[in-house]
Amino acid sequence: MRTILQVALDFVDLKRALKLAEEAVAGGCDWLEAGTPLIKSDGLNVIRELRKKFPQIKIVADMKIADVGRLEVEIAAKAGANIVTVLGSSDDETIKEAISAGKNYGAEIMVDLLGVQDVVKRAKEVEKLGVNYIDVHIPIDEQMKGKISLDIIKKISSVVKIPVAIAGGINSENAADAVKAGASIIIVGGAITKSQNAKEETQKIKKAISQKIKIKSEFFQRVTESDIRKILNVVSCANVSDALHRGFPLKNVFPVVPSVKMVGPAVTVRTYPGDWAKPVQAIDLANEGDVIVIDAGGVTPAVWGELATNSAINKKISGVVISGGIRDTQDIKKLKFPAFATMVTPQAGEPKGFGEINIPIMISGVKINSGDWIVGDDDGVMVIPKESAVEFTNRAMDVLEKENRLRREIQEGSSLAKVAELLKWEKK
Repeated sequence: MRTILQVALDFVDLKRALKLAEEAVAGGCDWLEAGTPLIKSDGLNVIRELRKKFPQIKIVADMKIADVGRLEVEIAAKAGANIVTVLGSSDDETIKEAISAGKNYGAEIMVDLLGVQDVVKRAKEVEKLGVNYIDVHIPIDEQMKGKISLDIIKKISSVVKIPVAIAGGINSENAADAVKAGASIIIVGGAITKSQNAKEETQKIKKAISQKIKIKSEFFQRVTESDIRKILNVVSCANVSDALHRGFPLKNVFPVVPSVKMVGPAVTVRTYPGDWAKPVQAIDLANEGDVIVIDAGGVTPAVWGELATNSAINKKISGVVISGGIRDTQDIKKLKFPAFATMVTPQAGEPKGFGEINIPIMISGVKINSGDWIVGDDDGVMVIPKESAVEFTNRAMDVLEKENRLRREIQEGSSLAKVAELLKWEKK
């Protein structure tokens, strides 16, 4: 079997899916997948519309069937699906019924191993049952945590004879690796559906597959711990807020210097109002790239000024966040040092030395630990807990990539209301 490029249309509206499908087919994709979200949103009419528009293309109905295998395969096949997916975690009888219905109605069965613990063992079992394809699916939630490994493809492809597909985080930079690992079907979603030019991106992935080469992708590969800073410098605080499920910024903390970006792990400081001793000492304790985050009670006098800023610049500190007062803002603006504070005042406090460094603090109801990632821009300051920094950095980039696609549609003459299909999704 030649290597197949399957494009997953994981949208929630048919109009956008059909438009993207046109670009992907023009770019040379082999199969089109009606994604699970799309089928749940618009039903099996999705399959009918794809079949009508692309009569020569194989259509995959990603039903992820878990029960009533015969009935669900039947209705998908009658709608025009060539291949229907069944969950590998479902009962053997469900899979057998799906296979039987597929034979009756001319559809092949692909088993998705999503959620299966021993995927190699289950792959051998479902092959014996008579399925046509096996899909190794890296869940989006795992991708967000930077978990993309092709080792399991090698293991499964070495023990089964039927074609093995891989889905999840595949793009033009790693598609060739998937083929070399033994995948016969390369399933690509976001790298194409979120691309600003889906036709060109499809062509790039096809070339990468056929020539088994790496080609740089505009689609971002999922990050690991070492990539966090690079990506957080690309996304905005608005993207981070969306990634954190409409997460709240630090209230009443505003940018002192406009149009500068701040990213770095937190060095936390708790001090008394106006006591600038611990904030200044924190500069010496901080590492290059850190952000000093100060809880000074949200009131004046100032605990930070121009001299502290110059000290921080010498240490290559990424910025300062103050729940309290700051002064010398004219000088700080000239230095273009990222500074965020609750209040601006000319009044300085006294260095009494009360307080602590690198302990948990609370600012406007948000708990901040030493090492949590801090992102600041003109919209405000966001905090990403260090234990989930990889996940939410990936999710923030995912938000940006989706916005890029929507932005292109708006620039082509649409509007935000139309792109978002607001009337369709109004709560009844």
